[in-house]
Amino acid sequence: MRVYTQLTQEQRYQIYALMKADHSQAEIAEIVGVHKSTVSREVRRNRGLKGYRPQQAHRLAVYRRQVKAHPRITPEYWHLIECLLREDWSPEQISLWLAEERHIAISHEWIYQHILQDKAQGGDLYRHLRCQKARKKRYGTYDRRGQLRNRVSIDARPAIVAHRTRLGDWELDTIIGKGHKQALVSLTERKSRLALIAKVPNKGAEGITQAVLKLLTPLSDHVHTLTSDNGKEFAQHEAIAEALDADFYFAHPYASWERGLNENTNGLIRQYFPKGRDFTAITQKDIQSTMDKLNNRPRKCLGMKTPNQVFFGINPSVALAS
Repeated sequence: MRVYTQLTQEQRYQIYALMKADHSQAEIAEIVGVHKSTVSREVRRNRGLKGYRPQQAHRLAVYRRQVKAHPRITPEYWHLIECLLREDWSPEQISLWLAEERHIAISHEWIYQHILQDKAQGGDLYRHLRCQKARKKRYGTYDRRGQLRNRVSIDARPAIVAHRTRLGDWELDTIIGKGHKQALVSLTERKSRLALIAKVPNKGAEGITQAVLKLLTPLSDHVHTLTSDNGKEFAQHEAIAEALDADFYFAHPYASWERGLNENTNGLIRQYFPKGRDFTAITQKDIQSTMDKLNNRPRKCLGMKTPNQVFFGINPSVALAS
């Protein structure tokens, strides 16, 4: 049983030559290696006023195929994809979200190809991709900072925190601006991956404490534990814990993987506030925009839901529309 394939231009030249040699359509089909109905249909559909000519026949066949073809991904979907890229969703996040929410299959590789094509045409979609530089190994001695008073080790933290089965377990850190002139406080909720950001004049413990309380007090019903590194900026950890009625824990020194979620979130934040940027120019609008982008972006680890969906129940379509 022959498998149907479309005729090539070479086969059309072969059909033309055999017709000139007065071969029957059945004989032509046998020589070319196709069914005789294929030859009959080819001669009938692709002939011109001067009869069957291979170059004209191939041009007619290609044109008919292009007119008949309908793209599986409509311009409307490509417009949606570009809008999501401009919200800094990754191609993989878009691919998985479309499959989950719109039941349409488009691979992240296809989206990358679209971005590259857009770049070649002078577009700027590629600027919304996250680029992470290779980590550099640090050499030299460790920072010998003093021990914080009354700190509680992460070893005493309840096991439920590691399981991510409840809302309310937070990780804390700071991000330093150019020249150590200003800083950002970064908080991440472990289950929902919700990110909260605030700017402070410096890494002083007083400013950090005020910023943390300002961010978390409205959410105090969902604050059970806080975990940070051993930086002196968290020297007022007892005041934070008391104000929020929560427990404060410290990771082991030089064990950043124990706060891996917060470290990863800081990397995402750096996309918007890169190293070397003067933080004094950052506005509250900039910070809010960054939080909106991070919290309205679907996560593979959340089953393609967004942090806002998991924490607040806000659908991304509603969040983006507002």
